[in-house]
Amino acid sequence: MDFSTAQWIAVFLIFVWSGFVRSGIGFGGAALGLPLLLLVEDQPLLFLPVIACHLLFFTAITSGGRLRNIDWRFVKNSMSWMLIPKLAGVIGLLSLPNTWMVVFVFTISALYGMSWLIQREIKYNSPWVDRVLLIIGGYVSGASLVGAPLIAAVAIKEVPLNRYRDTLFALWFILVSIKMSAFVVADVDLQLGWALVLLLPAMIGHFIGLRLHDRMVHQDSVATKRILGGGLFVVSFAGLLQTIL
Repeated sequence: MDFSTAQWIAVFLIFVWSGFVRSGIGFGGAALGLPLLLLVEDQPLLFLPVIACHLLFFTAITSGGRLRNIDWRFVKNSMSWMLIPKLAGVIGLLSLPNTWMVVFVFTISALYGMSWLIQREIKYNSPWVDRVLLIIGGYVSGASLVGAPLIAAVAIKEVPLNRYRDTLFALWFILVSIKMSAFVVADVDLQLGWALVLLLPAMIGHFIGLRLHDRMVHQDSVATKRILGGGLFVVSFAGLLQTIL
């Protein structure tokens, strides 16, 4: 990373922001951080391994000691639908247009986020709708690491709010481990040195985000769902604009 001083300042601030979002609402660190990082240097494989390393580290230290607070039923059920699509996305078994899939994910996620923000829950009788969303979210997370908002939209309906973030962190750890394994197989430079250097700003954001999350958990459920819905909408809308423009 042969950056100027201004670029380094920008990168440090973006990693503070990414860490804050991830620990604050449980998702969106990559979706809101990567587009900004690509404005500094348009090399996704320079930043993706760093983001992935940070995600594994922070999910482990945050939820590793809170295993009883994870909704393992949701983790097991959701992974049963996401695992094969995730692997298909990672190794490119399917030739689905990635841009179309990303636009679909962010559009549906934005609608879910808005419904929670304005307290107009999207209701449907068939459990297959959630299963289809998990399948698509798993595939897109394997192909481009942006499936998290769609998976979070399903989780917010089924997981108790006080277990929501830890449950998502368990899912992210599993899904990102699969992605990192693919990086190793493909001989992609994992940028471990830079991941260590950028751990400090990410950690600053992480601990600020923890304070936000603790406040949210102690609020009433309506207010918390509005915050989570607003976060989901912002992440999805920002990702949609980045994809379209």
